[in-house]
Amino acid sequence: MAGICRLEGPAVRVAVSILRGGQKHLKRGYVQAICASQSRIIKDFSSGANMSKSRREFFTEAALAVLAVSLPCSAQEQKPDAPAGAPPAFGTAKPVGPEVSSATFAEAEKLVQVEFTEPERAQAAFSWRVSMAPLYERRNGPLKVSLEPGLAPYSQWNPILPGQKTLPARNQFVRSTTDPGPLPTKDEDIAFATVTQLSRWVEQRKLTSERLTNLYLDRLEKFNPQLRCAITITRELALAQAKRADQEIAAGKYRGPLHGIPWGGKDLLDTAGIPTTYGAEPFRDRIPTKDAAVVTRLHEAGAVLVAKLSLGALALNDIWFGGQTMNPWLREEGSSGSSAGPGAATAAGLVGFSMGSETGGSIVSPSMRCGITGLRPTFGRVARTGAMTLCWSLDKLGPMARSVEDTMLVLQAISGPDAGDVSSVPSKLDFDASASVQGLRVGYFPEWMKQNPATDVDRAALETIKRVGMLPIEVSLPNWSYDSLDLILFAEGAASFEELTLSHASDQLKVQTFDAWPNLFRQSRFLSAVDFVQADRMRRKVAQEMARLVNLVDLLIVPSLRDEMLTITNFTGHPSLTLRAGFVEVSEARSDWAPDPSRPLPKFSPPRRVPHGVTLIGRLFDEGTVATAGLALERAFNVSTERPPGF
Repeated sequence: MAGICRLEGPAVRVAVSILRGGQKHLKRGYVQAICASQSRIIKDFSSGANMSKSRREFFTEAALAVLAVSLPCSAQEQKPDAPAGAPPAFGTAKPVGPEVSSATFAEAEKLVQVEFTEPERAQAAFSWRVSMAPLYERRNGPLKVSLEPGLAPYSQWNPILPGQKTLPARNQFVRSTTDPGPLPTKDEDIAFATVTQLSRWVEQRKLTSERLTNLYLDRLEKFNPQLRCAITITRELALAQAKRADQEIAAGKYRGPLHGIPWGGKDLLDTAGIPTTYGAEPFRDRIPTKDAAVVTRLHEAGAVLVAKLSLGALALNDIWFGGQTMNPWLREEGSSGSSAGPGAATAAGLVGFSMGSETGGSIVSPSMRCGITGLRPTFGRVARTGAMTLCWSLDKLGPMARSVEDTMLVLQAISGPDAGDVSSVPSKLDFDASASVQGLRVGYFPEWMKQNPATDVDRAALETIKRVGMLPIEVSLPNWSYDSLDLILFAEGAASFEELTLSHASDQLKVQTFDAWPNLFRQSRFLSAVDFVQADRMRRKVAQEMARLVNLVDLLIVPSLRDEMLTITNFTGHPSLTLRAGFVEVSEARSDWAPDPSRPLPKFSPPRRVPHGVTLIGRLFDEGTVATAGLALERAFNVSTERPPGF
């Protein structure tokens, strides 16, 4: 062993100490191998082969070479003649994967923002191929295991904390009894009516489903080229469903308020025999054989599917393989995403209602921008079986419509668990459209109401809360780094689309900017698993804070696009209701994408008038209280019926 001492440096001293600590494991021949390796290294150094490297780098690699050849037999390969009763040990797998060095770890440390010492890096590099690299065998083989798309993670997110009360205590659904009035004479007036009105006309047989369906199909054909909101128009299916609905209603078999009502589904909901594309080029020709659970439930409710609506590719923003979906109120800007098509089609009167989805703002944002009402249900209330998975612990499906009551009529039809979604749970829905809001406690964040993105419309909404008899109450949350939770979003998304990323099929997507999925999925491969667990623990801490907060009030009112609350409530699973509260003026088009100086957004002079919404946040599974408050505010705001010009 004396020959080792001819090498110098701290990394070598670490190698020596490792060797000395493990001398009892060395077998005959290892010393010769060490000496031979050292001789080769010294020869290379003497000949100038390594002169391009610094002295420190050379001696580090020399130490690693010593460590590599001195690796005990048990760390290279489990000996078949191990004594009986010897337990398995870490670091005894066969070496696999590419060679690594301390320099590899030095660079990797920058990605996860940790810092190790040179000896620590040397030790990590020494054992990586027998301790950590074999953990990738599931993906790299030889014992590969494929994970089918419908397979959910074993760990589940449960928004109900231990000991937390589950609301509501009863099942009750009482819709409004308001007379919808006479059927309008103009088709466009019918097209912009709410489901609450349309359903009464259909029930009273003043309006047939077939007429209503043809009306929406014609409008889709006319306006879709401008908005690019529909990927597939399902004319044949829609007319067959409408005819059946009329026959059933005529025979006295009325199924309920959605019977005969045309709707559009975000094109991540599977439809048997009809393309479901996820808005993404690699899935453009994908045709499912079964309907998603919510599609089945809407079919059972008698609703009529007229279109598969656009979404930003793989549920991000508003650009898909057919272009960008535009805002009916301001056709120079996107409709926002990822429920881009549902937002635009509902606002333009091209469907009676639509189904969207949200992982981190995809119902709230397009509802806000397009001036409609969007309901994001409590996580777990609506089964996601047959819907594209972006994030198992975050995805939620919810209705987007033209009134608050409309969203509740749809929620009633789609609620409930399904065996295909392990996170879906039985739940109660308590809603009474005639319930009083007197005395309801509405929490608000004073500082948020003074800062962007709050507007005068948001501040006026606080005064409206007082006017209708609810009580505004100041609340607060800790000033934490809530965006750190997005590590979970990125990791789950990258896992869901692992094959798409590693096969480079994601290169086919229309948008390849740094803030689009292809790059984010690739970057996410380098997120730390340890930090994923820590983010998950922080998620529980945030959920505990939200539980404390909603114990103080009945609901919250927040600026719709306040980043902290979008992040918090999507991760905790709380329901939200976004509704139009007024109008603002904008002098520049808005975008979901990071600023790009090479592609400036259109500017307007004079500024353009567009709708602006507020968002109500409810307690878990207490959508009824949120909707009751929303109905009162909707009536008081009195702005929900104004239509986008030109439609």
